[in-house]
This record gives sequence, structure tokens and C-alpha cells, in this order.
Amino acid sequence: MSGAGGITAVRSLIRTSGDIPVDTPRVPAREAAERELSKPMYHENDPNLLQRGLDRLWDWIGDLLGAASGAAPGGPLGLVVLVLVVIGLLGALWWRLGTPRPVVRSAEALFDEGPRSAAEHRKAAEAHAAAQRWNEAVQERMRALVRSLEERALLAPRPGRTADEAAAEAGRSLPAHATRLRAAAREFDDVTYGGRTADEQAYLDVRELDLALETAKPVLTAATRGAAE
Repeated sequence: MSGAGGITAVRSLIRTSGDIPVDTPRVPAREAAERELSKPMYHENDPNLLQRGLDRLWDWIGDLLGAASGAAPGGPLGLVVLVLVVIGLLGALWWRLGTPRPVVRSAEALFDEGPRSAAEHRKAAEAHAAAQRWNEAVQERMRALVRSLEERALLAPRPGRTADEAAAEAGRSLPAHATRLRAAAREFDDVTYGGRTADEQAYLDVRELDLALETAKPVLTAATRGAAE
């Protein structure tokens, strides 16, 4: 029933059957009208709560965009240009930094299998690299690097050692390579626990460090002397 029908119904309440006006006080008449118009049949086509909420939201967004376009240089066109610039900057930032990933601290052992020699780890690394499996290649080359230091008695063999711990310990006896050791450990952690994907250059960096450490001369400290004994 439309609003006009409701008004007609209200009018019928304040008139007699002979259309003779009834002298009804104003307040009771208003109350009678409110009671009549509150009946469900007059509100069947009203928007529901969700529709009213959406209408308010769109009105707010429209007001916000209208205010922004008025404040932006060049009006609506300037606002469009500004939005495109912001989107471009966000895209460039995403391309530069990559998809955000949760920071995961390595708490896992560097070696997840039985003991293997540095040569065996290097052979496995080269096989992965030949197949362009760069994550596995980086992992195996880092294991080869640490195992080689253990074989040379520059690191004391220790089960459960992490890549970060190995890099820190090796950096004390090989300070000239400390920075590259930490970078290699971070690369190992990123591909092993952080969900990142290595590439060829990442593998070559760890490989070059492994080869450089083979001929590097350690700076003997109390810790390295104890490992060598």
C-alpha cells in the first residue's frame, strides 16, 4: 500500500461515515496517524538494514571523493592523475621489494641429513644448479661451505648448528669474509624457511664464497685454536 493510501486511511479516521468533519484535537490526531502509518503494510517496500547501510556508505564515499576532487589541483582530472601516480609508486615498491613475507628466524639445523663430506655437498649443489633448481643448489653449497670449514678444523663439528651460527663462528676466524658469510647464511635462511626463491646469481655468490674460503688464511684466536686441537 502506498503512502497516499496511508494518508487516505488516516483521513478516514478523522471523518465520519457521512464525510462530516470531526473536531479532533491535534495531538490525538497525530498519534492516530502515527499508529496507522506504523502498520507493516505501509513499509513493505522500505529498504532493509543492509541496504540502508550500503546507501550511507556510498553517500559517504561520494562525499569524500567530491571533497578530494575539489581540493586536488585540476579538479576531478587532477584527482585521477594523483591516484594513478600513487598506484604507480606502490607498484614500483612492490616490484623492488617483492611480496611481503613473514620474517622467520632460523631455528633449524643446517644439516638435515646424515653426515656427508664437503665434496659430496658440492657435487649435489652442481647437479641442482645444472637443473636450475636454485633453492636446492644454494642450500647444498652453503652446507658444503660449512662442512669444508669443519674439515679444515676452522669450525668444530657441532650437531644442530644453524647457518647463522656457522656464519658468526666462521667470521671470527675469517674476518675478511664475515660480511659475505652472513649474507650467505641469510640467503640460506630465506630460501629454506622464509619462502623466497633463489636465482642463479644467488647460487653463484655462495659458490664463489665457498671457493674463496678454500684458500683463505684464518686469523687464529683462542676459539679457533681450541677447535684445531
